Amino acid sequence: MAWCGPCNRYFVSELALTQHFVQSPLHEYCQRCDEHFVTPDNLQFHYRTAHAYCPVCKSFFQNALGLHEHYRQSSEHYNGPPHHYCASCMRLFSSASNLNSHLNSSVHRPRDVPCFGKGCSLTFVSRAAAFAHLESGRCPSRMDRQTLNRLLRQYDTNNVITKPSRMLEYTETTYYATERAFNGLGYECYLCHHEFRTLQNLNKHLASPRHQQKIYVCPLNVCRVSFATLSGLCQHIESGRCGVLKFKVVQDAMDQLMGKMKGLTF
Repeated sequence: MAWCGPCNRYFVSELALTQHFVQSPLHEYCQRCDEHFVTPDNLQFHYRTAHAYCPVCKSFFQNALGLHEHYRQSSEHYNGPPHHYCASCMRLFSSASNLNSHLNSSVHRPRDVPCFGKGCSLTFVSRAAAFAHLESGRCPSRMDRQTLNRLLRQYDTNNVITKPSRMLEYTETTYYATERAFNGLGYECYLCHHEFRTLQNLNKHLASPRHQQKIYVCPLNVCRVSFATLSGLCQHIESGRCGVLKFKVVQDAMDQLMGKMKGLTF
């Protein structure tokens, strides 16, 4: 007789006990290693690190090459779950957006977008990254987010990516906290009530676009998602989430607007 201690049950054979371990939701058991684990996450981590295992299909493969081929050909699994896999890097991602971010990073894309700022020689993998650099205020041109917003108000006369109502009334509000923001546990933002360990971190938060008006908007009529920064809008467009880049009229309008930006000397 074989005995399962945690369940206090006897089984007619060792094989029957093993089948119990495999099938019972009370056991986190790897049959290949004859090893028990404390939690489901521990077992899943073991599967991923010790075996050629696909967590999407919950299937095992003979070796890493077999698993790689399974991932690589996953687009052919029409009725199966999606596999967000970069074949060249042999990396599986948890979501389509994470995979797209990876594919749009410097790992796969050249830094061929120059900074628009005068006296800056930096190049970036995307327009979103270039604008984030300008918005940060670290560019030698001394461009910052507020100045960039004012320039877009001037050049986006057809309101391709800006909201007309917002831009007419737009003013950048400056927030600043003092020691009085300390509530006994941390420094609290009075706008969103998020707490920070230091006053410096709270003021960095207040200086960010988090609480600024969302003056930018996706140019696709069926999307129209709003953003507080130009870099955020560009990141949305470049990600392809809403398919805005499929429309040539939108591409042309964006290229024309970016062309005006390239001609500037800050």
